[in-house]
Amino acid sequence: MKRYSILSLLMTLTLSVMAQQKIEQTAGRDQLGDFAPEFAHLNDDILFGEVWSRNDLLSLRDRSLVTITTLISQGITDSSLTFHLQEAKKNGITRTEVAEIITHIAFYAGWPKAWAAFRLAKDVWNEDVRGDDAKAEFQKQMIFPIGEPNNAYSQYFVGQSYLAPISTEQVKIFNVTFAPGCRNNWHIHKSTKGGGQMLIGVAGRGWYQEDGKPAVEILPGTVIHIPANVKHWHGAAADSWFAHLAFELDGENTSNEWLELVDDELYGKLK
Repeated sequence: MKRYSILSLLMTLTLSVMAQQKIEQTAGRDQLGDFAPEFAHLNDDILFGEVWSRNDLLSLRDRSLVTITTLISQGITDSSLTFHLQEAKKNGITRTEVAEIITHIAFYAGWPKAWAAFRLAKDVWNEDVRGDDAKAEFQKQMIFPIGEPNNAYSQYFVGQSYLAPISTEQVKIFNVTFAPGCRNNWHIHKSTKGGGQMLIGVAGRGWYQEDGKPAVEILPGTVIHIPANVKHWHGAAADSWFAHLAFELDGENTSNEWLELVDDELYGKLK
């Protein structure tokens, strides 16, 4: 009985503290205080000071979810939505959650509204997916490991790549991961008979291109067959992490010939 009494007391104290928290807002007075003082008062003291502060009825997280849903549904994608997306992030809504929220809204409020909202949300949550955090976030998207930095071949890549051996028996399979903007040089898998390589997209978005042909987008599940003795390159899109499985195909007198860098102008045109 004592245990439940203590738990009840803690819950009561927690709710009491939450109820006492009050949102301090000055945007109305800062921007409209002289021009529309009554509107500024309603915005700062009533909307935020009272409605948003009723934490005993709805949490700040829930209020953020309701607010961004309402704004997006109305097609309001100006600075007010940016502000509320920033507040939603502060109130605990994660990058993964907001992406799912906006995707859900799209089916009920309209695809163009969702696209506009995604542009703002990407900027707000972008700082959460940089450096090691971005790599960890990307790892969650696939079952294969990212592996270690691909230092042995770094001279043949622009940007950072990673290599993880998946199979070294029967068929050699490697998971190759590219940070955004990373791609390998033009190269050729040489063979007098058989040989070549096969790629299967695992996660993210990337590109494959053969010399003299348009680039092909690689998405999860995309299969690319690379014949022997064909000049080509592959790598990540500029704005996305990317991983593919690479299968080495048996052949005679096989070797790799590494060639020039992929031209920045050519790469920059890929969207």
